[in-house]
Amino acid sequence: MKIVSIAVYQVDLPLVDGDYCWADGKSVSVYDSTVVAIATDSGLTGYGEVVPLGPNYLASYAGGVRAGIKELGPKLIGQDPTSLSVLNAYMDYHLKGHPYVKSGIDMACWDILGKASGLPVNTLLGGNFNKLGVNLYRAIGQNSPQKMAEMITKYREEGYKRFQLKLGGDPNIDIERIKVCRSVMDAGDVLVGDSNTGWTTHQALRLAAAVKEVDVYIEQPCPTYQECLIVRKNTNLPFVLDEVVDNIHSLLDTVRDGAADVVNIKISKFGGLTRAKQAVDLCAKVGLAMTIEDTWGGDITTAAILHLAHTAPTKLQFTATDFNSYNRVATGTISGASKQNGLMQLPEGPGLGVRPNWEVLGKPVFIVK
Repeated sequence: MKIVSIAVYQVDLPLVDGDYCWADGKSVSVYDSTVVAIATDSGLTGYGEVVPLGPNYLASYAGGVRAGIKELGPKLIGQDPTSLSVLNAYMDYHLKGHPYVKSGIDMACWDILGKASGLPVNTLLGGNFNKLGVNLYRAIGQNSPQKMAEMITKYREEGYKRFQLKLGGDPNIDIERIKVCRSVMDAGDVLVGDSNTGWTTHQALRLAAAVKEVDVYIEQPCPTYQECLIVRKNTNLPFVLDEVVDNIHSLLDTVRDGAADVVNIKISKFGGLTRAKQAVDLCAKVGLAMTIEDTWGGDITTAAILHLAHTAPTKLQFTATDFNSYNRVATGTISGASKQNGLMQLPEGPGLGVRPNWEVLGKPVFIVK
């Protein structure tokens, strides 16, 4: 089988709850989605999606996805989309770095492999450990403590039991945000305070001491691995690393140093499902819990998240995300994948189990042939 064309689409994804705000006053109201359609000489087409969290979150931006595909895409024509390890090595040879550019391509090729074999991507990735569904969390954008608590109450009524607070602002207000939000939750609910690199070490240490009696996880308090490690060594609160964990080497450092109880594996941060699955397998071997998601996404990304998240052993599947529920616009329709009581099940059918919404996608912004 050979790749014969790569069509690239751009879609704006406005948010259900308005602006999504996080550390240091950063915010987004409309996300920029790039959808990739890879056609083959067999007649099969696979779909992928990449949605960076704005240009000031990680070293990625929406326009860069499309620019990168213009650079890399012509070199992929004629390549076998079902030889995923070979294809990823080929992409790395022709475009050094920029894993987020390669993510949608890799995702689309897994969709093709599933359709060619008649199997779900989850089966090809190793199978489903979570028959009842994977745990979902709801991200609560930064706002006043009271308004963030109101959002938790709203989404608890929809069945969510795990919540991630966007912090990384004034530590005094962040302390109050944690305490007020925890007060409206049940004992069995999970609360994560995510600074998104927004605190200095002294701010993070002060906050951790102030909420040491609260049932809360601390996520990515500082910009660098070493700063986070200082905080980790000085708090008994459970600890999550995200932005500084983006490849196998950083995961190995995390395991060696005991730097986290949970790591966040974002598909596009690792460069696609192939590399993200390697990270999941490593975490499974060493007993490290995982949040499995992406930087953002629509229905295609959400389908890929679900396939990957279900491959994590049940005890280590900390959370996942249904990004399609955050958006006012649907980039596709996921087959099956019912959601109930804070859990979401696998998509049905071969490949990713998602059909593109052509009315939303419209015409491609460019096609590589």
